[in-house]
Amino acid sequence: MSTSSEKKGNLGTMKTPPVVSPQEWEAARQAMLVKEKAFTHARDKLAAERRRMPWTAVEKTYSFEGPHGKVSLLDLFEDRRQLIVYRAFYEPGVHGWPDQACRGCSLGADQVAHLAHLNARDTTLVYASRAPQADIARLKVRMGWEMPWYTITDSFDADFGVDQWHGHNVFIRDGDKLFRTYFINNRGDEAMGTTWSYLDLTPLGRQETWEDSPEGYPQTPPYKWWNWHDNYVANAEPDKKWVEVSEAGEAAFRKRD
Repeated sequence: MSTSSEKKGNLGTMKTPPVVSPQEWEAARQAMLVKEKAFTHARDKLAAERRRMPWTAVEKTYSFEGPHGKVSLLDLFEDRRQLIVYRAFYEPGVHGWPDQACRGCSLGADQVAHLAHLNARDTTLVYASRAPQADIARLKVRMGWEMPWYTITDSFDADFGVDQWHGHNVFIRDGDKLFRTYFINNRGDEAMGTTWSYLDLTPLGRQETWEDSPEGYPQTPPYKWWNWHDNYVANAEPDKKWVEVSEAGEAAFRKRD
């Protein structure tokens, strides 16, 4: 008689791929790798086009409630140049209220990478909902989420396409002047969560020298700006030892590739 664990691992009537030798498997992997690299290059090209999209000025003044009171859209930038606002559904009427936020939005929140890396690229990520701050604070503690999370108090959600559905809005500022630069929702939201997926949405991108960006955009060598999330220091030069290590690793990788 089969055990429950054996039954769980049984593939049953699934039409599975053929089983081949290690050599045949490696050949198949190499063939797939060609397609994967083409996909990566296409994604980089798309991000480059995104950095050249026109901007639209934010003319209205928007107000949110934060942990310490009323704040403006400009305040959400936290003095950084770029801002990504995800509209999460947590409010009366949402399945799970008040104990839980929307299941889909919560799954997305669980994927958010440590924000220190985004912040090091002059970018702030925040969540926004219509729930009161007391409920948001309680939910964040329960779920272990640390992203800034604000309460929408006006027409921000309706004006930026997220009154009936989730979505990420991207903004940039020039002093006190604010501009909307990009927007994704639906399955586009599924890919979000990593530092790279967020930066690729922004008008400045990853800000690395290999990127195809318009003239004058901020760029630094790849890898060198990376740091432990608790070691970033604003405007500090890259650690010399890490520069040596990363350059040696990159050279070895390029030689092998």
